[in-house]
Amino acid sequence: MALIPLEEPTTRRIPASTFSLFALAFRPFYLLAAMLAVVAIPLWVLAYLGVISTPIPGMWWHAHEMVFGFAAAVIVGFLFTAGRNWTGIDTPSGWALGGLAALWLAGRLAMAFGTGWWVAVVDVAFLPVAAAALLHVLIKAKSWRNYFPGLVPLLLGGANLLFHLAVNGAVAVEPLMGMHIALGLVVVLEIVIGGRVIPMFTFNSMRGIRQWRNARFDLIAALVSGLALMLWATGFTGWAGGVSLLAAVLQLARWGGWNPWATRSTPLLWILHASYLWIPLGLALIAATQWGLVAHSAGVHALAIGSTGGLIIGMMTRTSLGHTGRMLVAGRLEAFAYGLVQLAAVARVLTVAFIPAAAIGGIHLAATAWVLGFLLFLWRYTPFLLYARVDGRPG
Repeated sequence: MALIPLEEPTTRRIPASTFSLFALAFRPFYLLAAMLAVVAIPLWVLAYLGVISTPIPGMWWHAHEMVFGFAAAVIVGFLFTAGRNWTGIDTPSGWALGGLAALWLAGRLAMAFGTGWWVAVVDVAFLPVAAAALLHVLIKAKSWRNYFPGLVPLLLGGANLLFHLAVNGAVAVEPLMGMHIALGLVVVLEIVIGGRVIPMFTFNSMRGIRQWRNARFDLIAALVSGLALMLWATGFTGWAGGVSLLAAVLQLARWGGWNPWATRSTPLLWILHASYLWIPLGLALIAATQWGLVAHSAGVHALAIGSTGGLIIGMMTRTSLGHTGRMLVAGRLEAFAYGLVQLAAVARVLTVAFIPAAAIGGIHLAATAWVLGFLLFLWRYTPFLLYARVDGRPG
């Protein structure tokens, strides 16, 4: 009788104590983004109060680092991690991932301490390199459904280039135009990805929940919202108000169809629904801005803190738990962190829009709540990001 050979198993358990920061992109980029969130906001407050100075005007530096530093890191970490799931093809890890993280860090240091064209070269490099690596995987797999998310880092890189060209006097536009274009792109990405995953996560977690969704309506809402954001960002004030208000109504209807109230006792879900609600609120505030009803920065902070900051901390906790082999359950610490980020949004938007006399107090409250929220994330999740999955699987 022939003997059946016993082969070595194709996979081996990775000890949980193994250093794994560069095993998958969410690990270094979530960690770096959270650290920047904790460091950059207090520096911005000090610059705003005149205690310290920044190489470029403080408002420009603050806006740039929150979009092209903080948000860009999370986007790249999320898309590289999701891209591997979408395609079954590995995205950069190990030394390649470490080099990409170092390139991001070099941009942050250049923006903090330098001025001129060399800063532009160092800072602009990160997003196109990341986009090339991501698009290579998506195109190889012919994952056409995900080409738009794959293009977002490249488009953000273009907005970053516009910012630096404006700062250095090469083009005659306001540097904040590049920032607004980038914020608009980030919100459109949130509309696309959020529209896929938020109702799906809700349905999967709460069997039997009633929801209303329509693919054609979702597409129209996304297109109108994207148009509104680009009109606003590029200064077409004549049309931006009306289109933004229409987009706000469409997004509010879309959000309501996901049955957000049913998630009120599940922190891992309600933070996503609460954060997405800031998108129609932000669009409505942009419309009000065009008509001279509220301050310009009200809509900006609704989108930047409320939707972007809220969705980021919600998705960072969720994907960090899932991709490190842990249960998808948020405890009291996470719920408190979520609440702090939402408090930051409310404080900043409410004071700048409706209580301008309390604007300084709103800045201090928002900054404190934001920093505490991301400090809690770092305290709980840094070990998760540094070390191997608890189930012994790679990633």
